[in-house]
Amino acid sequence: MRGRTRLRRVGLPYLLLLPALLLELLVHLVPMVIGIVMSFKELTQLQIAHWGAAPWKALGNYRVTVDFDAPVGATLLHSFAVTCAFSVLTVGLCWVLGTAAAIFLQENFRGRGLLRALFLTPYALPVYAAVITWAFLFQRDNGLVNHVLHDQLGLTGDRPFWLLGDNSFVALLVVSVWKTWPFAFLVVMAALQSIPKDLYEAAALDGAGIVRQIRRITLPSLRPINQVLLLVLFLWSFNDFNTPYVLFGKAAPEAADLLSLHIYQSSFVTWNFGTGSAMSVLLLLFLLVVTAGYLLATSRGRKSADA
Repeated sequence: MRGRTRLRRVGLPYLLLLPALLLELLVHLVPMVIGIVMSFKELTQLQIAHWGAAPWKALGNYRVTVDFDAPVGATLLHSFAVTCAFSVLTVGLCWVLGTAAAIFLQENFRGRGLLRALFLTPYALPVYAAVITWAFLFQRDNGLVNHVLHDQLGLTGDRPFWLLGDNSFVALLVVSVWKTWPFAFLVVMAALQSIPKDLYEAAALDGAGIVRQIRRITLPSLRPINQVLLLVLFLWSFNDFNTPYVLFGKAAPEAADLLSLHIYQSSFVTWNFGTGSAMSVLLLLFLLVVTAGYLLATSRGRKSADA
């Protein structure tokens, strides 16, 4: 009887985790393994119906992908550079805006609840609805952005194209930051609730101003949550597909050619699934290395700070 009770106690957690494990296996792991296998095959639209019988290409797709002197590798390298710049700027701006808004809304004042709800609106909106709205706002002739900047304020000499050319990167960055920064605001605002008010009161009695309190109390207390937040924001922005796809369609401008959309074009526009799968595998390896290095660096920094 005692052994049965112990077995039930030990096996119950695994039984409860079984549905999640099965879904993870079917939704993520199996397609990932299939994608890795496809990256070693010469797979085009002619073989996709019978992809298992497609010719074996070994590392041929990877050689084409990393040959930066050839057109495929050169465009991939350009897309990688654009994605890195986009991710760094998105993460930095989202963190700054979210942290500043969360710190500001810690004080009690009339309308604080309304502002909190208003700041969270972009995060609550469906991605497609939000991005399509921005696509209309960025229209050259009828968009509100050009109406304000050119017609009312006169800041531009002519109506610029926001969804074409170099300005497309700015448009993509604005939309991404607008819809992502409320997540940083929500996480930081929740973390601020755990900081004791006594610390701020003691610092104020010692003559510390607001800036010094933020630097000495708020930011050090937020370090653990910021380490996770920055990693999540980076992974989200680096893998973002919905925003550029809805904003630009299947073919993004060169200045806003993110890796996610570039891989989609290689796979479903040019119908070269082998090369697209190789790009996806390389992207996965890069993100795994970056994540492991970041976690290792932050864990060492945490241990040295505790010591």
